Amino acid sequence: MFEIVRAGGWLMLPLLLCSVVAVAIIIERLWTLRRRRVLPDDLTVKVWEWAHNRKLDESHLRALSESSPLGQILASGLLNRSRSRDIMKESIEDTGRHVVHELERYLNSLGTIAAVTPLLGLLGTVIGMVKVFTAITTHGVGNPTVLAGGISEALLTTAAGLSIAIPSLIGYRYLRGRVDSLVVQMEKEAMKLVDTIHRGESAQVPRT
Repeated sequence: MFEIVRAGGWLMLPLLLCSVVAVAIIIERLWTLRRRRVLPDDLTVKVWEWAHNRKLDESHLRALSESSPLGQILASGLLNRSRSRDIMKESIEDTGRHVVHELERYLNSLGTIAAVTPLLGLLGTVIGMVKVFTAITTHGVGNPTVLAGGISEALLTTAAGLSIAIPSLIGYRYLRGRVDSLVVQMEKEAMKLVDTIHRGESAQVPRT
């Protein structure tokens, strides 16, 4: 492995760094964006039961806000439950923007890695070919060993760049889709709570 890195030239170092960062981001986001962590089962029903039984005090709302991203959104709406529907909805949307920003953390970095690593590989290719033509100018084409180093560097950096970019792009697209799906589900749960509260305490939240 070390011989391959050394043969690829100095551009292999930033490529290796990009690969480590990409793997770390993908693993961290897969763990953070688990559905049961973002959207706990029956959380909306539980919150409505608290509201129906008049248990939504400050401690309950704090625990709700700290429990999950969905809980944070619901808690912001419940703080304004005695006000108009529009104000309650606006507070939920405002908090939702912050929650979405947290869910999308590091995804831009992952997308940047997916876009930059092929360019780094291409740069390595150019540098390797420059070395090849320099060697031809200096030593001629009679000694293939002299040319092998530049060609090897060109091919290795290109292969390394593509090997990092492809899984990074797949991970970025998958995680972006997961975030979008979770956001839609959170919007549904939040609006369900808003509509139920403003229909009156006799209403029941339908189970998901």
